[in-house]
This record gives sequence, structure tokens and C-alpha cells, in this order.
Amino acid sequence: MTYDVAFRYGQALDPSALSTIGTTLHAIHAAITDCRNAGIEVETDPAVILLARHLMQVCSDRPADAELRRECMARIADLRNRPMLKTLALRGVAYDEPAKRLFHSEGRAAMRRLADALGLEEGSFDIRSNKAGPAVSGEITLHADMLWVQFSLGPFGPDREVCFRKVRDRQDHIGERNHWASVRELVEPDRFAERIRRDLKLPASVPAAPRLVA
Repeated sequence: MTYDVAFRYGQALDPSALSTIGTTLHAIHAAITDCRNAGIEVETDPAVILLARHLMQVCSDRPADAELRRECMARIADLRNRPMLKTLALRGVAYDEPAKRLFHSEGRAAMRRLADALGLEEGSFDIRSNKAGPAVSGEITLHADMLWVQFSLGPFGPDREVCFRKVRDRQDHIGERNHWASVRELVEPDRFAERIRRDLKLPASVPAAPRLVA
């Protein structure tokens, strides 16, 4: 039994209906899928090759490579100046595994910067990440000897993505009353650290808990 189909050959012979990058890429992807289902080598399939060449024609009236490269570099610079966590918080990460993975990676990095801004000594704090189920963002937690900070995209709404409170030590998961902050504050660690010290009445540099020496 063969699973080859004639449709992609017809598209390749008359690609006039494929006038955009999106429709052409969709046709190429569908043709590749048909090849794999039929056990046909993708790299030598005539329909795939003709459709790929048609994509070049579709792009022929676009700006020159040099202009596109400059625009790519400008957009990279713009993205580097625009914290990704703000975008992820706005769009959400539920049911989007790549976005959720990025959310936790960026979230852990943000917590590390906050720990540095707070002057926390290495070994005096933990940073934990719990991804939870696909319908939620999960949370990233910074737990130090005197404070607990958690970042998540939960049911509390915008401007309440970060919860922080004072605790006795790293075994204290309840602590004192909750304070709330937005993701915008989290991505400005020096300013946010000042607010945490002020609201929780912490010293200028949060000390590590005393350790027993034998």
C-alpha cells in the first residue's frame, strides 16, 4: 500500500495560489509530511523542491538582505532592552510549554538578580522553581533566612504577580503578612530590593542566619 498523494505535485506544478510566505510554508510543510508518510526522501522529492523554489519567488519583492539584517539587529537590541518577563506576564504561559519554559528560566534569573540586589550571601537563600500543571504558570520562589518572595501568574490579577513576606528562617513557609508587587518591580531589582527592605523592615544588607561552629 502506498500513502503517496497527487495533491502536492499539482500544487508544485501550479503554485499561483500560494502568494504569501505563510501559505507557501504551509504547502511545503504539508508536502514534507506527505513524503514522510509515504516513505519518500524529502531532499529529492520534486514537489518539495519546486515549492521551496517558489518560496524564493514569493520573497523576491521583499527588502534586500542588508536591510533585513539591520532590522533584525535593531529588533534584537530592542528586545534586550525590554524584559521578557513583562511580555510573558501580559500574554500568559498556560498551555504553552516553550513560553512556560522561558518564564521559569527568566524568573529564576530575575530572582538571582534580586538576591544580589538584597545583598544576600551565597548559601543563605534558595531559589526554587515549580512548573505545576499545563493550565498554570507555576511559581519561582526565593526563600532566604529572613524573607520569602514568590513570582507567579496566578488568579490575583495584574500588578500582583509577586508576593513577598518576612519569615523567621528557611524552614518557615508561613511567615508574616503578605505584601504584593508587580512584575514591573521585579525586573528593576535595585528599586524592588529597597521596597522589600522598607516594607519588611529589613536591614540594609540581609544577613545570613548564624551558623553553629563545632
